[in-house]
Amino acid sequence: MVKPTLEPGVTIDGFRLEESLHRGGMATLWRVSRAGEAMPMLMKVPIIAEGEDPAAIVSFEMEQMILPRVSGIHVPKFAAAGDFGVQPYIVMERIAGTTLLPRLPELPLPYAEVAEIGLKIAAALDDLHRQHVIHLDIKPSNIMFRPTGEAVLLDFGLSHHDLLPDLMKEEFRVPFGTAPYMSPEQLLGVRNDPRSDLFALGVLLYFFSTGVRPFGESQTMYGMRRRLWRDPVPPRQLKSDYPPWLQEIVLRCLEIEPAWRYPTAAQLAFELSHPGQVKLTKRSERLKRDPLTTVLRRRFNKDLTRSITLPATAAQIASAPIIAVAVDPTEGSAQLNDALRTTAARILASVPAARLACLNVLKQGRITIDLTLDEEGHNKRIDRLVALRHWAEPLKLADDRLTVHVLEAVDPARAILEFAQANHVDHIVIGARQNSLLRNLLGSVSAKVAAEAPCTVTVVRPARVEATEKSSALDNGSAGHDGVVDSQP
Repeated sequence: MVKPTLEPGVTIDGFRLEESLHRGGMATLWRVSRAGEAMPMLMKVPIIAEGEDPAAIVSFEMEQMILPRVSGIHVPKFAAAGDFGVQPYIVMERIAGTTLLPRLPELPLPYAEVAEIGLKIAAALDDLHRQHVIHLDIKPSNIMFRPTGEAVLLDFGLSHHDLLPDLMKEEFRVPFGTAPYMSPEQLLGVRNDPRSDLFALGVLLYFFSTGVRPFGESQTMYGMRRRLWRDPVPPRQLKSDYPPWLQEIVLRCLEIEPAWRYPTAAQLAFELSHPGQVKLTKRSERLKRDPLTTVLRRRFNKDLTRSITLPATAAQIASAPIIAVAVDPTEGSAQLNDALRTTAARILASVPAARLACLNVLKQGRITIDLTLDEEGHNKRIDRLVALRHWAEPLKLADDRLTVHVLEAVDPARAILEFAQANHVDHIVIGARQNSLLRNLLGSVSAKVAAEAPCTVTVVRPARVEATEKSSALDNGSAGHDGVVDSQP
């Protein structure tokens, strides 16, 4: 069958080509419309010509397989795909706005803006990884932002899907990616590690905050492989006012060994949204690169070149969840607080890479003026932060696995739910208070959290600290026995 000519006015499978928007090295982009379809749409058509790189075709096949299988606000909505036997194409949602690419002449950006950009991208990566996909080509031209602010990831041609054949790995023996952003393990042919995306995001954060690429512009394999043994110049050497917390985050993302980076995009997003609680290590203080002895040791370390076997992306995420425990150390019963700590300890023992966020809600009046000091002149927020840390001391967690948060809100349940949503919390542990007239009239905080949370919830009673799957004992607004209540977002 003769392939249709691509020009304005031509209709392909019901899609009318309206305007050519871009012609790149591997594909052309067209604005298209279809009768009865209100969503703005874009058609991506691969360039297939004599002498064309076969990787471009395989990459397009990968995108045709992956895009229909991902969903949500962080990816373009899939509409249709065309067969290679007639006319290959992908039709997807056309996102309003531009990519991050036009921002490059403005670099370096203010630190707060860089952190905000990084937070949004990390949130998008977390959502993608939970759908079994590793992007493997995070760079400015593949990132857009919706008018509502959410980051949208584009171009899944180099991506890896845990549940699909990896045609790029099966058909080629060379690494694919964008040279400045490729992780060390990608250069070694590893395509199934979600922490590769965190490395690329670290490169972007470094670049956007300093105006300099951490590994230069080299396109040669030798030049790119230097990142297997050579660390980048610390940002504080380039900019004396560089925040230590941001250097800590950026250099951790850029660690050569994936195990030394953040275990998940959700944990990276958590750090970016709470700069005041970032655990500072020697990374944050560095002004010089590693000494030559360290570089040589890495250079001739054969372990860096051996094959790496990793769990599936979903399993990797599950091994490093964010656990939030709601504690009332000032007014809650000691028995209930002990039960909460015991439950949290059991969960943390089963997932050693988990992060614990201790929450307390400083309840605000709806019409009254709330005072920041108590009757003895102590700051209420500071007192509660100290009390939360005291509560967590017996857990003996490393500083980088523990954060404490005092939330000010009229509605404690809503505050906990919003914290869980904003910080990609995987599991909430909360106590159930004893019966009271007010609780019976208005319903309990724990019942509302269990009913509406976007994650797993464990409701704890002091008399019985057990966890059973999908407890249905929510009676009169309370959780009957201790249990795990799975609530869908």
